[in-house]
Amino acid sequence: MSDDNDNQRTRKPLGLKRSVDAGEVKQTFSHGRTNKVVVEVKRRRVLGKPGSEPVAAPPPPPPPAPAPAPAAPVVAAPAPAPRPARPAPAGETPQERVKRLQLEAEEERLRMNEEARKRDEAEAREREEAERRRAEDNRRAEEEAEKQRAADTAAPAPAEDTAAPTAADTPANAETEAAAPAAKADAAPAARRFTPVERPEPKRPELKSKKKDEKRAAPIDEGKDNRRSGKLTVTRALNEDEGRRARSLAALKRAREKERRGQGGPSKPREKQVRDVVVPEAITVSELANRMAEKGADLVKALFNMGMMVTVNQTIDQDTAELLVEEFGHNITRVSASDVDIDTSEDADPEETLLPRPPVVTIMGHVDHGKTSLLDALRGTDVVKGEAGGITQHIGAYQITTKGGDKITFLDTPGHAAFTEMRMRGANVTDIVILVVAGDDGLMPQTIEAINHTKAAGVPMIVAITKSDKPEFNPKKIRERLLEHEIVVEAMSGDVQDVEVSAKTGAGLDKLIEAIGLQAELLELKARPDRDAEATVIEAQLDKGRGPVATVLVTRGTLKRGDTFVVGTQSGKVRAIVDDKGQQLKEAGPSMPVEVLGLGGVPSAGDNLTVVENEQRAREVAKYRQEIATEKRTALAPTNFDTMFNNLASSVIEFPVVVRADVQGSVEAIVNALHNLSNDEIKVRVLSAGVGAITESDVTLAGASKAPIIGFNVRPNAKARDLLKRDNVRMMYYDVIYHLTDAIAKEMAGELGPERIETVVGRAEVKQVFPAGKKDKAAGLLVLEGAIRKGLFARLTRQDVIVSATKIQSLRRFKDDVDEVRTGLECGVVLEDTNDIKPGDMLEVFSVEERERTL
Repeated sequence: MSDDNDNQRTRKPLGLKRSVDAGEVKQTFSHGRTNKVVVEVKRRRVLGKPGSEPVAAPPPPPPPAPAPAPAAPVVAAPAPAPRPARPAPAGETPQERVKRLQLEAEEERLRMNEEARKRDEAEAREREEAERRRAEDNRRAEEEAEKQRAADTAAPAPAEDTAAPTAADTPANAETEAAAPAAKADAAPAARRFTPVERPEPKRPELKSKKKDEKRAAPIDEGKDNRRSGKLTVTRALNEDEGRRARSLAALKRAREKERRGQGGPSKPREKQVRDVVVPEAITVSELANRMAEKGADLVKALFNMGMMVTVNQTIDQDTAELLVEEFGHNITRVSASDVDIDTSEDADPEETLLPRPPVVTIMGHVDHGKTSLLDALRGTDVVKGEAGGITQHIGAYQITTKGGDKITFLDTPGHAAFTEMRMRGANVTDIVILVVAGDDGLMPQTIEAINHTKAAGVPMIVAITKSDKPEFNPKKIRERLLEHEIVVEAMSGDVQDVEVSAKTGAGLDKLIEAIGLQAELLELKARPDRDAEATVIEAQLDKGRGPVATVLVTRGTLKRGDTFVVGTQSGKVRAIVDDKGQQLKEAGPSMPVEVLGLGGVPSAGDNLTVVENEQRAREVAKYRQEIATEKRTALAPTNFDTMFNNLASSVIEFPVVVRADVQGSVEAIVNALHNLSNDEIKVRVLSAGVGAITESDVTLAGASKAPIIGFNVRPNAKARDLLKRDNVRMMYYDVIYHLTDAIAKEMAGELGPERIETVVGRAEVKQVFPAGKKDKAAGLLVLEGAIRKGLFARLTRQDVIVSATKIQSLRRFKDDVDEVRTGLECGVVLEDTNDIKPGDMLEVFSVEERERTL
């Protein structure tokens, strides 16, 4: 086994080319341990002339062969002689030998690199010198050729005249002419002609950008392999000139403009375009420049000339902006901040565009008089079963189709006292009001309130006397009671229609529908459907899956899916339209109640919904309305020193609460009901009121203020439940509003504590003071009024000023202890915790009773 390990250790590295020589070095360590190391010595690399083949080692001399034809000898650069190896010093250890060999190899490598560098520099100098000599020879040859051409041009051509013999025809002249060319040839030898040779350029490193430009400009050579010239596309394959870089659109425009100027002379100056500039109360210089289509620097220059040192980002007022607009030759249109808002009060539709629309009928009356049951009988549904406590707490909107095909829109309002705002909102958006009065109950407070709301809205009324199937039904009494409020029905020769109906049996429903149709025909209700829609928010809520949802009643126009709108302080885009039966609609016409999805937030009930042209306009209006609402909310009421000191001195207890409800109308009703519970001793402080589920922020706010959270038809989410347990915040869940108000009233009464009621039992006069024991004093009394009882509370007064409030400790008649002493008798008493008693003082005895406080 050890032999195999030794063979494995001493195995030499394998390879196809043995570029190194390997050797073995045996290392000896302490405790008899040894190790064999393979040492590799790299061969020296022979560097030759760049571009030439590396010079290999000379092979052994071949046998003599016949001498070939003489050829030009090829002179190769002599290879540098390797430096002789240094002798190994005596006593060298293997480690030192390895280190020495490594140092020698490194020195040899550096030496050969230096020699190669010097050789390259020498060759470069020789190339430059040869190029310089070649250029000089070419220059001289060109100069001589130029001189020769100039001499040939300057010599005149001999004139030939054969008509008359001259002196040139003599033999002497002929000999002279024959000798002239020979002498001329001897004097000016012919110049040498050089073949132009292209100057070889040395290889130099080029910039990447230059190479890219050359690649773009180089034409595609059909004879070369252009696979690497770029990505092959269909356009390039069909158009061979596509490889060149195309001119940009701006370059083409400049070229055409230059050509136009060259043909037609100097271009005419453009006429200045006069614009209508809309200027608000405050605007920045840059925004004004954009609206005027002028340079911002020109406006700043004009302002500097006016003496105003401003920049393009500074705000200027409307008067300064008007001066600038007039100076640059534009027309100004002044607008104020309120012009941003939408005003539809003066937007009247032409008479010829109006078409008949369904009537909007609101059902109003006292709680539990059968309003929702009547509406269920008309619609053929059963809404009552799903209502908590059997009462309506939301405002509902429905549309029915009569037997004759006519449509009627119904609004069902709550009858509880807390929902006054909802009833008033229903009366303001309706065309006809149906006043529901129970025939077995009579007129109640909310019935009278509904009558007042109807009169204030100025809409016609139809009285529906319900529960005609009961034996206690007495319609005559109802008609007589209505006279007290100036409502005269037709049965008593008046102009107000009245119908006796029963939601249980269905009796009188057809008469009620007929009465509504007759009243609507008299009103001649019309609206324009082919215009941008306007609607009124009946109710709004925050749905967990659908987001903010608003129930709206379209007043005019047609609301379509995809319309951009603004409602109150919120804006949005109609994502879906749902009717009262839960069906998706593409559009909703006038007098149609629908649910709208796509709002940015929950609007307030009663807000107007208006369709605008684009989202930018909607956001602009919503932003302006939010700023106005913020200013109203944060505005401080005028104050003075009297109110400040009264607030500081007041000891009113605050009862903080956080309110969350399912719809906006319920939030309004709950907040109003809680404020009505406040009195001079304690008042409700609503920290936050909103629509939707209870969130972590609500729990955090309630925990910091130690306030309970009131959830009306809503529940907390998962994270909020964890925070409720951790912070120990109290939750109060309700689904009926009068249960909520009763519980909060009890909570507020408990915060104040039980009510203490004092009852005066008797009065007595101190006649004389006696010592009683070491410290106490006894007072001799004469009972003047009532009786003096032992253990009751007492007040000691002196000249009608209370000296002390104490308690009767002991009561004696002569020497006997008694429990009570009546009027006209004398007795002695000892009072607790006081000895300040003088003859003539008055003692008032009273009892204290604690009762449960009510608000």
